[in-house]
Amino acid sequence: MPKMFLLFSHNLTQDQIEDAKENLKVNEFVKLPPNLQELWSNIPPDIKDISSYLEPIKEWLKNHINPKDYALIQGDFGATCKMAQFVKEQGAMALYATTKRDAKEQIIDGKIVKTSVFKHIQFREY
Repeated sequence: MPKMFLLFSHNLTQDQIEDAKENLKVNEFVKLPPNLQELWSNIPPDIKDISSYLEPIKEWLKNHINPKDYALIQGDFGATCKMAQFVKEQGAMALYATTKRDAKEQIIDGKIVKTSVFKHIQFREY
């Protein structure tokens, strides 16, 4: 059964877990090791070319991901694009999560307060 590698900076929601298990037949969710998660979550905005910065993550993935696996990739736009391409080159599928936003406005103490609730809809291939 396939695994889902998580290249993003937050936790999966219960809806996302259930969707991955039910529709993608994922049986294991694989987080980046802490040192690589730190890299992924803190991509410096002042580096012109992040290719070498991403090498440790690519090397780790190359040693762990299989062609039938998935990688859920969300974060810095450039890093996401590069890693989605890399995952595809490994024969695996690069995904992102889609959501529906439900926005509500309330007046609290004379101020308009807008609250948005995001609901997972599906995973979509890059």
